[in-house]
Amino acid sequence: MKTLENKIAVITGASRGLGKAIAQLYAREGAKVVLSARSQEDIEQNVSELRAEGNEAVAFPCDVSDSKQVEALARFAIQKYGHFDIWVNNAGMGGPYGASLDLSPDQFLSVLRTNIYGDYYGSTISMRHFLSRKSGKLINILGQGSKHPVPNQNAYGSTKAWIRVFTLALAKEYKDNGVGVYALQPGLMETDMLTVIETFENQEKRLRSLMPILIRAGGRKPEVPARKALWLASSATDGRTGLEVEVGSNFAFLIGFMREGLRSLLHIPARKVELNIKIMPSAFEPLE
Repeated sequence: MKTLENKIAVITGASRGLGKAIAQLYAREGAKVVLSARSQEDIEQNVSELRAEGNEAVAFPCDVSDSKQVEALARFAIQKYGHFDIWVNNAGMGGPYGASLDLSPDQFLSVLRTNIYGDYYGSTISMRHFLSRKSGKLINILGQGSKHPVPNQNAYGSTKAWIRVFTLALAKEYKDNGVGVYALQPGLMETDMLTVIETFENQEKRLRSLMPILIRAGGRKPEVPARKALWLASSATDGRTGLEVEVGSNFAFLIGFMREGLRSLLHIPARKVELNIKIMPSAFEPLE
């Protein structure tokens, strides 16, 4: 029997990266999956690929910063399958890389609306369904900044700190209701969030030199943390709400950096990392 046989899973941000990897793994492990993202074209393509493998999958476009769209996603899953068992809040955005005042208020707040509102709406709406059934698994995705400040990624990092605290508090509030609430820290992943970057002129040189080293030293394919998301969604975590799971370790990251240093010392050619960097004007204006 497959790990998620006959389970219904809703995954937001499922157009690419970790969300796509989770949807693929869940489907291959027997779940019927509802893929959601802003881009209908992307999720429909992913659904076509899954169906071609003999899996059950459907697409539903949704902007998670809009509560009505998130509720429509949940109702779609219920109308299609009668209920859902798993909800993964994966949708998120990083925003431009740079100091906080280089970002315009709209740029900064856009990250907050997608990441915080999206997780809040996804969590509360899915929990309304789970609590009525006294079962279900909610998985919220963390990221860099969930435990420590991250300069030049203050918008993204602060949302991940909020998501962590919110998720763990939610788990404690409903710990005796048969519902599992979990936080997953996937670690550094080699996805578009690391390689397609908006930044400012004063950060470009640093990014071009540092980012390839970071990716080679510690970047994982999203399929790696997807396996941990599968474990959280499985019966192995029944009765264990409030888990905070991290993929990888600081020691492994250190080993990666040491490997990169040795490679450079021995003049061994490095794997090329393609970066797509867009330079934006700074929004900083002195107040005099």
